[in-house]
Amino acid sequence: MPSSKAGMASLSALALVLLACVHDAHSARPTTNPQLLKLNAKAIRPVQLATQSAAVTFPQYNFTQPLDHFTNTGFTWQQRYWVSDRHYKPGGPVIVFEAGEGPGDERMPILDTGIINILANATNGLGIVLEHRYYGESVPVLNFTTDSLRWLNNEQAAADSANFISNVKVPGISTSVTAPGTAWIYYGGSYGGARAAHMRVLYPDIVFGAIASSGVTHATIVDWRYMDLVRQYATPQACVARVQQAVAEVDSFLASNTTSAAIKAVFGLSGISYDPDFASLLSAPLGGWQGTNWDPAVNDPSWSEFCAALGPVDTATVKAQGLTISNATAAFAKYINETYASSCPVAQQDECFGTITNKAQYLQTDLSQTWRLWQFQVCTQWGFFMTPPPDASIPRLVSNLLTKEYAELTCTLSYPPGEHFSIPQWPNVTDVNKLGGFDIAADRLAIIDGQADPWRGDTPHSPDASNRTDTTLRPFKLIPTGVHHWDENGLADPSQEPAFIQTIHQQEIAFVKAWLKDFKPSS
Repeated sequence: MPSSKAGMASLSALALVLLACVHDAHSARPTTNPQLLKLNAKAIRPVQLATQSAAVTFPQYNFTQPLDHFTNTGFTWQQRYWVSDRHYKPGGPVIVFEAGEGPGDERMPILDTGIINILANATNGLGIVLEHRYYGESVPVLNFTTDSLRWLNNEQAAADSANFISNVKVPGISTSVTAPGTAWIYYGGSYGGARAAHMRVLYPDIVFGAIASSGVTHATIVDWRYMDLVRQYATPQACVARVQQAVAEVDSFLASNTTSAAIKAVFGLSGISYDPDFASLLSAPLGGWQGTNWDPAVNDPSWSEFCAALGPVDTATVKAQGLTISNATAAFAKYINETYASSCPVAQQDECFGTITNKAQYLQTDLSQTWRLWQFQVCTQWGFFMTPPPDASIPRLVSNLLTKEYAELTCTLSYPPGEHFSIPQWPNVTDVNKLGGFDIAADRLAIIDGQADPWRGDTPHSPDASNRTDTTLRPFKLIPTGVHHWDENGLADPSQEPAFIQTIHQQEIAFVKAWLKDFKPSS
């Protein structure tokens, strides 16, 4: 397969990206072509704190887990975890970070200057990063076929964490830190945030408290809210207006057989046969908004670069490929051409950017095909298929060609029926939402979200969710102007953080310390 520098090019996996998710894109992505998913691994990887020294390391250990917690297969595997005891005093809590849909060793900044360090410092706690099954080196199988992935689901992952919390013996710590004798506070962001909330609901006897930051607790097959929240909150709004204008114009050209080839040529993508693949690639830059961050050293500059390329709002038009197009479309086309199209020869663009035109790429299942992991979770339980709004009166940032059926193609192509397991026709989002969805709640479960987070539509702060009262026992906090789990990272010198980040960190310290006053250890 030819190399491509496609950058941020798939929003339905996390998802991302879950999510995933990344963590700076835990998350997220528009085309689901595996080549693009691999190129966009950044989208589900965590923020890398600028304050972290390369010399900062934490000891890594392994914990033995069964392959299946509910049926005895006789197989076990090793789950990685990392420990920071720099603030620990006997009797202190354990503050565990859910690594989510990415390698756990990339979460070390969270132990160093991020939220785990912040809370451990305030409570004399023990900090832990726990790697999720199938991710990083916590891989229990020999390949990523449909059958081999059947143990990658919410139930097994939650049981992993419960087993770890109840039975881990941390090297170097002379006293037991297992629950319920020790208070465990479970923190996660994005997909990991949903996992944190689920742990508090599923295992209240051993998870004393949890913080769900940008926790996508509501799974949905169609996720039009993601792009709509980008439309409403991304800045500068002039950039958003230019995208709206260009997308509407492109769709009008794609709707006609006499102009569809010409508009693809304008973007340097005349080699893409299937119009939805072309439309999907055009949505790629929009995922950059999710990666913006309050710390300039962590911030993903791709959104700012994209907006700078689009230029100011105007009404001028130009001629290109025999079409009369707006300056907005011309600028958009130039950006796509230079950023994506130029990396792949026209004759190979179906191979670089296609779905149904390059089916063989979906059938690679060796352990290097890590794009298959979060995508499998998307296809089986989470959904998050990015589409335009269902109401034509709502302005849109993505093409009308991006239907749920188009998004689902990746699922069908990637996971053919196995001998022991077949994916559902549509993601079984009930598996997630039965735990509470928008309404998930419990004492000592904090919901923290960003006002401008495109994933907010899948959290309890969604426009579709009921409002709640913010209390110490059930914190419900919205970070003004915040994007994706902005409370997760921190600086070595907290006084250098923006005031609103200092505020949310102090609030988290305050409610966790208040919770711990009520902790009564039991055996």
